[in-house]
Amino acid sequence: MASGRIPTPMILDLLILILSIGVLIFGAELLVRGAARLALRIGVSPFVIGVTVVGFGTSAPELAASIASATSGHGEIAVGNVIGSNIMNIALVLGVTAMVLPIPVSRTVVRREAIVAITVSFVPFLALARGGMVERPLGAAMVAGLLGFLYWTFRTSRTEGGMPIEAEVPDAPPRGPWRTVIDLALVVIGIGMLVVGAELLVESATSIARALGISELVIGLTIVAGGTSAPELATSLMAVLRGRSDLGVGNILGSCVFNMLGILGITALVQPVTIPPEAFMFDIPVMIACSVACLPILFTGHRISRMEGAALVTGFAIYTSLLFIGWPFPADRGSGADPAPSISTPDRDPSEDPGP
Repeated sequence: MASGRIPTPMILDLLILILSIGVLIFGAELLVRGAARLALRIGVSPFVIGVTVVGFGTSAPELAASIASATSGHGEIAVGNVIGSNIMNIALVLGVTAMVLPIPVSRTVVRREAIVAITVSFVPFLALARGGMVERPLGAAMVAGLLGFLYWTFRTSRTEGGMPIEAEVPDAPPRGPWRTVIDLALVVIGIGMLVVGAELLVESATSIARALGISELVIGLTIVAGGTSAPELATSLMAVLRGRSDLGVGNILGSCVFNMLGILGITALVQPVTIPPEAFMFDIPVMIACSVACLPILFTGHRISRMEGAALVTGFAIYTSLLFIGWPFPADRGSGADPAPSISTPDRDPSEDPGP
């Protein structure tokens, strides 16, 4: 231990974590491909598939990881995953995408996704009325809000030129009953991989948190959120390279809305979660600041330049560094210490303590 080398169990946990993220992403890909082709066979339009099936697919890793975390008693990972994913979507994914190629942005994106993304960033504060707990009624209201957003997006996108995720919808699938069986198998296998990958991710992430002496919330905000946000980064980069960068920005911001209302809402319906007080004082304000930062960037020339992208990435690097440095809250945020807090200690009668 004195040599400073990383313990072998932690190395194994890191490898399992990387493997689990790969399983989640690949499982989501199989699920989307199989479901999209099945939907095409029964006559669903590519546009509807793009808005629903493919749009959900890019957030499937976050949903699987959050539900697995909450149901296994690790709600802080679920909360950190949602907040961290939104911070990464804007500060890292949007920033890296702009650094690769400056992104022109239309007024439509500013008017629709950016404003909604900022608005839903304040939703977690509704949980303060219940001591920070996101209970099932609030979860149901969040899911209802997501359905309303999807309907609004569907109606406006119909008249304003479609959505970027349509590019991911496969062409008309070959005919034949055996093709249907294959697509059904892809859906089943994809769902299975999401479940297994999420369980492995939660187990390895919690082990790493214990080994490093940091809180599960910090692990969720960084490592877990980073892994589950990989599909958004890949989708956005592909949209830029295909010349659909304007719509790619809308996809990133739309994913932030889906994460907050859909991921956190559905997770709360399955298992209510509690948002730690520190998240209200630091992490959620950072998430709101990232969303608000989009407005001057999008309104200034309606273009995200490489310099602005670099500024976003720099801000993300500073935020992540502060999490591990332990400012403004210790990196363990109280979870790495003795789980029995000293709150009840004053109530004890000193005379009851045993002698030395």
